[in-house]
Amino acid sequence: MTTPTEPPRDPTPPAPSGATVGLLPLIWLASPALPVGGFSYSEGFEAAVEWAGVATESEASDWLSEHLHLGLARADLAVVTAAVAALRAGDAARVAALNQWVLDTRETHEGRLQTVQMGKSLRDWLHNLAPAQAARLDGLAPTYPVAFAAAAAATGASLFDIGTAYAFGWAENMAQTAIKTVPLGQSAGQRILARLAAEIPEAVARALHLEDAERQAFCPRLSILSAQHETQYSRLFRS
Repeated sequence: MTTPTEPPRDPTPPAPSGATVGLLPLIWLASPALPVGGFSYSEGFEAAVEWAGVATESEASDWLSEHLHLGLARADLAVVTAAVAALRAGDAARVAALNQWVLDTRETHEGRLQTVQMGKSLRDWLHNLAPAQAARLDGLAPTYPVAFAAAAAATGASLFDIGTAYAFGWAENMAQTAIKTVPLGQSAGQRILARLAAEIPEAVARALHLEDAERQAFCPRLSILSAQHETQYSRLFRS
């Protein structure tokens, strides 16, 4: 009887592929640990818990799913992917127009402050690590979607993968928001995140096919809750 032996191990790690090289910076950009302050915003969810009756895991999951498809996919995701294409083409005028569109469609004071603060923080982070990428934002007060696009454009990743990373970073932050505000347990938060992760590819695909005239940020109920949140008596989040 022979004793089975393990196959010899190759001490040389495989050379990174182009996809891997582009993937790692996207994982980094999507991380909640990125010092841009995303964890401090609930994007109206905290107000939804107080005034819109979001009180269970199921209700929180449904609310965030609708936010993904009706809000993020039709607005910020479409801007991110369009801005990456414009940056790669060297079309500074289009990047500026997309940035202004984000500012113009933020319907509440706190919503505008959020995208400006996070955009500035990401640009400052880029200045320290990738000055050439940060220079693409010169002359702008960058909103977060456009700053994210500037950080992601140089990765070589596809527009679909860049949109997916942006959406997953948002989803992870929002799942943590639900855990803190409903409140929910960690397992419930992971179930919500699993649902959002399963729906993100559809949302990104939709965003990629939107023409400029189809892009929109019309979510009136969310805007009302955001306005109410600005004067909410007791709150954890900045928006």
